[in-house]
Amino acid sequence: MEHFATTELVRPWRTATLVVTGIAAVELVLLVGAGIVLLGKQIAPHVHAAAARTAAETSKPVVHKSAAAPVPKPQRAVIKLSRAETKVMVLNGNGVSGAAALAASLVRARGYVVGEVGNAPQTGYAKTIVMYRPHFRGEALRFKRDLNLSVVAPLDGMTPKQLKGAHLVEILGSAR
Repeated sequence: MEHFATTELVRPWRTATLVVTGIAAVELVLLVGAGIVLLGKQIAPHVHAAAARTAAETSKPVVHKSAAAPVPKPQRAVIKLSRAETKVMVLNGNGVSGAAALAASLVRARGYVVGEVGNAPQTGYAKTIVMYRPHFRGEALRFKRDLNLSVVAPLDGMTPKQLKGAHLVEILGSAR
């Protein structure tokens, strides 16, 4: 009977050890997951920007020369407004919290007037887009150059009333 009593004293200790180890493992997994989420939000924009720069450098278009007539160069867009007169609307299209406010401060630092700052109607834009109202293509190209962006397009899907007086719209994507 003594043998039975000593076995009972050992088993609760083993059970308690297994329970405590299991709880510690769950806590470790939760801490690692929280760390990945917090660091991922801070690092992701930088990683996306670096990947876009690398992709742009490595994917140069192949130009085939032919005996055909030379293609005329497009006419240069005329810039009518100075940076201080050009009003820009900044919209977050990448879903990262605070991205539009950060981009708006960068736009202001370059000398542009920031109008509305907010969220785009949808998220998931792969690249940052600069859209311009009719007759403001020159300002959009200068803005693109000043902020080192890659995509410029005429205004699409927004009415002048929605622009609230802005000449350009910057919709933030995952990459510049």
